[in-house]
Amino acid sequence: MDEEFDACIVGAGPVGGILACLLAEAGVRVAIIDRAALPPMEHPDFDGRAYAIAAGSKRVLEAAGVWDALPYPAGGIGDIRVSDGRVGRPASPLFLHFAAADVGEAAFGWMVEARSLRMALNARMHDLAALRVFAPAEAAVERHEAGATVRIAGGPVLACRLVVAAEGRGSPLREQAGIAVTRMGYDQTGIVCAIGHERPHGGTALEHFLPGGPFAQLPMAPTEGAANVSAIVWTERNATAARVLALDDRAFEAEIARRLGRHLGAIRLLGRRWSYPLGAMHAHRYFATRLALVGDAAHGIHPIAGQGLNLGIRDADALAGLVIGARARGDDPGSEALLRRYQLARRPDNLAMLAATDALDRLFSNDSRVLRLMRGLGIAAVHRVPALKRAFMRQAMGALTGVG
Repeated sequence: MDEEFDACIVGAGPVGGILACLLAEAGVRVAIIDRAALPPMEHPDFDGRAYAIAAGSKRVLEAAGVWDALPYPAGGIGDIRVSDGRVGRPASPLFLHFAAADVGEAAFGWMVEARSLRMALNARMHDLAALRVFAPAEAAVERHEAGATVRIAGGPVLACRLVVAAEGRGSPLREQAGIAVTRMGYDQTGIVCAIGHERPHGGTALEHFLPGGPFAQLPMAPTEGAANVSAIVWTERNATAARVLALDDRAFEAEIARRLGRHLGAIRLLGRRWSYPLGAMHAHRYFATRLALVGDAAHGIHPIAGQGLNLGIRDADALAGLVIGARARGDDPGSEALLRRYQLARRPDNLAMLAATDALDRLFSNDSRVLRLMRGLGIAAVHRVPALKRAFMRQAMGALTGVG
């Protein structure tokens, strides 16, 4: 073998990159491989994409040395307002208002530009002495009881104790291992963009439940050419989404305004529009011989709660803790016993979030009069029961997950 590592991560997206940084920060010898080039510094244009980073996930990014490397400021979410309604009509007078200050926190979470996280990860990965980056690169992986061999096309042959699949929902390593997946479709499209607006958002996020799916406005930090900026995460039935996405910018902005309301004043589109078919999936196992699945390779959920990346960050944090502990004790970081502990640590949380987001989407993404009444009564009940309201707020911050 040309080089030896404790772990080899295939896929340098946010979850794979964060895991690599966590391991390398602790002195674990780790290689990360990706088909795309990962230059240490980039200056891409603002493109409208952003991630909602929960308070618990922020602590993980800090431990990985990534948070302080973000080149653009994050926008704090200090308040969340949840309402139910219909397009073009006033929101229901029954609503939920969550304030992070009520549970002694500065924010529920932060909105981080996608380009900012990408730049911070790329730069951090190139700075860590215990981390080798192979990108762009293709790799062939062979796993066996004693270890794994990773052959870089046109490059070295790597020996490692553990291989991590972080390649996303279509993970070739998961398929190669014969791990079955359960999938659920929603007949919905996710539309993502950013808007500039006339009035400041005050750090308040809006989650507005509409018959076609949830519509969220999430507060972001200022960016080039816009002092007041919000991310829009908008779910629609496929047919409606196709019509909306075909509109020109002015008509598209008008459709956003119909759902958003007038509280932010005049709006304008910033950057690109993005769209994604929505569905959920869950791997039946999170591991095979010398292989662990993290992030979207293991699970995918509806974006209704904005928790997809946060679940992947929790995966990275849990697996990193187990591998770092094993290495410190001189144990095998790719043993079946360790991988079983990883699955036990993460599977219940991920399944619970999948079930919760699926139930929320099915409950709210319809126009049934009976369900509208039930939703209104439920929202009012949570708003009036302080203990229940605090429980919802702590869940929003990731405080119930043990992260960090």
